[in-house]
Amino acid sequence: MADLRIETAVFAGGCFWCTEAVFQRLEGVQKVISGYTGGTIKNPAYREITTGRTGHAEAIKIEFDPGVISYAELLEVFFATHDPTTLNQQGADRGTQYRSAIFYTNETQKEIAEGIINELQNLKVFENPIVTEITELGEYYNAESYHQNYYNQNSSQGYCQFVINPKLNKLSTTFKNKLKKEKLK
Repeated sequence: MADLRIETAVFAGGCFWCTEAVFQRLEGVQKVISGYTGGTIKNPAYREITTGRTGHAEAIKIEFDPGVISYAELLEVFFATHDPTTLNQQGADRGTQYRSAIFYTNETQKEIAEGIINELQNLKVFENPIVTEITELGEYYNAESYHQNYYNQNSSQGYCQFVINPKLNKLSTTFKNKLKKEKLK
């Protein structure tokens, strides 16, 4: 029986269109909201975020059922579907707004994230050191409505085809047992 508690995880791993599309497909994920966190100004807008001067990261807030998928399992997917070794960059997307970050909501999440990073480093899973920041979640601002559910509404767009589709292909082969059974709209 699924746990009736819903928990929240907040990750930044480059463009939020990519991370949103990945996490929406996982069984136990109830909702994914693209947004901004980790910056210095209140109520930032996308046009401000893209300058890289606000300190915010493009992030996603994941509401999940820990009785179906654990926080550690979400982190496993997070580290497998972006490059946590490039500082302020994912592919061609560059700037602090595209940094790799985990914004924890409690001490348990912080400890789990630190433990997983240490394990990945010790196992030398990545050729270069992991630069993912682990920071307590501050204010989270939802992105504009046109950024929400972006891939599912724009999958034929070029960025989606060339950047997001490879991530989804990796997800479907590496984490096949964690995927939702029904198609997303």
